[in-house]
Amino acid sequence: MDWFTGIMSYFMIYWVALFVVLPWNLDKKTIKPEEGITGAPSDPQLKKKFIATGVLSAVIWLIIFALIEIEIINFRDMAINLEGIE
Repeated sequence: MDWFTGIMSYFMIYWVALFVVLPWNLDKKTIKPEEGITGAPSDPQLKKKFIATGVLSAVIWLIIFALIEIEIINFRDMAINLEGIE
């Protein structure tokens, strides 16, 4: 995996992980309609969620990187096998 592919795969993993992490620890209390938007959490804790997303993404990326470098997952062989099917 070259550096560009590694960075792009990390950002794709980060984006998906962000949507997994956003619902964590949401406060079930809502703000009264007079004070703000109904249903908005009173404390979304976004800083903690962005840090958790970064750590989760790094762990997932390292696992995928290791699987590709050890050649447990080999995309070239997969592509060759798909060409033979057609």
